[in-house]
Amino acid sequence: MQKTLQNYIPAQAIPYVLNLLKHDDLVVKVKKERKTRHGDYRKLPNNKHQITINANLNSYRFLITLIHEIAHLEAFTKYGRFIKPHGKEWKQTFQHLMLPVLNPEVFPMELLPLLAKHFKNPKATSDTDTQLALALKQFDEPNDKHYVFQVPLGASFKLYNGKVFTKGQKRVKRIECVEVVSGKMYLFNPNAEVELLN
Repeated sequence: MQKTLQNYIPAQAIPYVLNLLKHDDLVVKVKKERKTRHGDYRKLPNNKHQITINANLNSYRFLITLIHEIAHLEAFTKYGRFIKPHGKEWKQTFQHLMLPVLNPEVFPMELLPLLAKHFKNPKATSDTDTQLALALKQFDEPNDKHYVFQVPLGASFKLYNGKVFTKGQKRVKRIECVEVVSGKMYLFNPNAEVELLN
């Protein structure tokens, strides 16, 4: 596990994370990219616990995601199985587990104010925090992807599954986009990554 983690998280966080992972009944797996999530946690039928994390995440997003999932395990263990997945017990646990790594030895200085703001009330995914998502994206491998909020009004974009949409107006939190083939309107997270079409 230590050798695998060294490839994915900032070096200064490795001892702390290894200590968090000292659960005899916990399995951590690094997976190929999944488009709908960065990671997940689940209790297996054999009473073991499993965390999976996408291999394509940059080291800072990988660390945040890993601790997010460890927080599910810790909250489940401490408060029982009837808590909400991203309720107050999970939020408090996530905040507590993140605090030791929110420092300039682990994260770049430009991320720390955004992380501090985010962790006052962490959400189910850091992707819903537009400023933080954009700041984390700068550490990704270069690609041709854009966030939906960056796409000009009326411009077309393509999803990973090949479907093409035209960007419409912004609602309170989501952006209206019309699928070109069907004419159906969908609501997009502003931070969904898409391929801009000319």
